[in-house]
Amino acid sequence: MQNGSTTAKIRAFLNQQFPMTKNVSDETPLLGSGLIDSLGILEVVGFLEKQFGMTITDEELSPENFGSVHALNDFVNSKRKEL
Repeated sequence: MQNGSTTAKIRAFLNQQFPMTKNVSDETPLLGSGLIDSLGILEVVGFLEKQFGMTITDEELSPENFGSVHALNDFVNSKRKEL
């Protein structure tokens, strides 16, 4: 799957579940900004695991991996290389 396609799927999910994310850039912080809270992260994890066929560990739940659309995209692509 191409990088743009991964980003598009992540964005579509975020825009549907968290409407406040519609007008933010791929670099906008999602955590700590009020756009996505701790329960929202669980929704994102469920989506990523189902959509991309991966398992996300507790250790991977970090701002480095979940902090922005760009970070989510990079995280998904790195996890998919491990599969």
